[in-house]
Amino acid sequence: MKVDGTVLPGFEAVREAFAIGQASDQGGAQLCVYQRGRCVVDLWTGRDKLRNRPYGEHTIAMLMSCTKAAVALCANMLSERGQLDFDAPVAHYWPEFAAAGKEGVLVRHLLTHSAGLMGYEPESGVGALEMLDWQTATRGLAGMAPLWEPGTAYFYHFVTYGFLLGEVIRRLTGKSFGRYFADEVAQPLGLELWIGLPESEDHRVAVHFSTLPVISEEQWRTLFTNVGVELNTRLMRTLLYTFKTTDQAIYGVMTTRAGRAAEIPAGNGIGTARALATMYAAMIGAVDGVRLISHATMERARSEQTAGLTAPGELGKLSRVEPQRFGFGFELPRAPEPMFGPGSFGHAGAGGRMGFAHPESGVAAAYICNNMMWNNLEPDSRWTRWTAALHQAVGQ
Repeated sequence: MKVDGTVLPGFEAVREAFAIGQASDQGGAQLCVYQRGRCVVDLWTGRDKLRNRPYGEHTIAMLMSCTKAAVALCANMLSERGQLDFDAPVAHYWPEFAAAGKEGVLVRHLLTHSAGLMGYEPESGVGALEMLDWQTATRGLAGMAPLWEPGTAYFYHFVTYGFLLGEVIRRLTGKSFGRYFADEVAQPLGLELWIGLPESEDHRVAVHFSTLPVISEEQWRTLFTNVGVELNTRLMRTLLYTFKTTDQAIYGVMTTRAGRAAEIPAGNGIGTARALATMYAAMIGAVDGVRLISHATMERARSEQTAGLTAPGELGKLSRVEPQRFGFGFELPRAPEPMFGPGSFGHAGAGGRMGFAHPESGVAAAYICNNMMWNNLEPDSRWTRWTAALHQAVGQ
């Protein structure tokens, strides 16, 4: 497998492992690794299959839920600056949010996926296309009653996470989330990473595709029924609708120019692995003189916030290899997402994208691909080889 790019001496095995991991991938990928503020691995390989061209150094692709890390970062930056209080009610910043019994929902509940707003209800009228309109998407959440008592349970807020925190940031700063991220993160570091892609950059996109079958609503219904889940509850009807609309967004709307131009901060960030790795590196140290958050803020961001909580209601009947673990907005390592082991924090993205930092080793890494191969139940085989080689290279 031909791999282009550079590695510093001592990291040659990472290149070889990356090549082996990509050998059976019909798409393309980029891998970038920093150690203690220095780029030590910067690689790319494969094809932009749908546009029939190489996946190159300047190719950009959708980050999927790796975008959530950008949202978490901005929230933590604002907290460090004394502008955002994680223990304040969301309605303090967004008054309309207090409707339908949400006056006690705290900002920390949004960051930890425990707000009880993990998706839109079928009756809301908010589907994949409606998510392109910020006001429609946020108004739907402002008027919604929580699906469980906030703070008592947690479940992944697939798409709503970005609208919830993004609206808080918009109310606080007067800027859309994409604009705030551009001004406060991307511009200081020179990142090629956008939430709301300019038309001038659209020609660079490697549109994602899938080689795995998408699970239908009927298949989900059968699966849930077989483990004794009652489907006719508000929670389960919302979950099934959320699965349906999320798939429609990923495989339909987000493959279009309109989907790339909109701001959907839970999933439609677009950029390079180099940009995402640089962002993580600047969270744990300085990169070209820029550090995004202090050591103390970083430590708080990676402190586990969901220990002792379980999935709400009927969702508690679903068995998983290991549930997600969250700090303040960031995922923490677990069996299907080992990252760089204990101490890591980051976020995975649908289909196999991954970004993380490991402060103890000084490592920050990002892997971006266009082939939706990861099944979320075990580590992506495309990650495991290069992460093993990286452990050897840094002696961790």
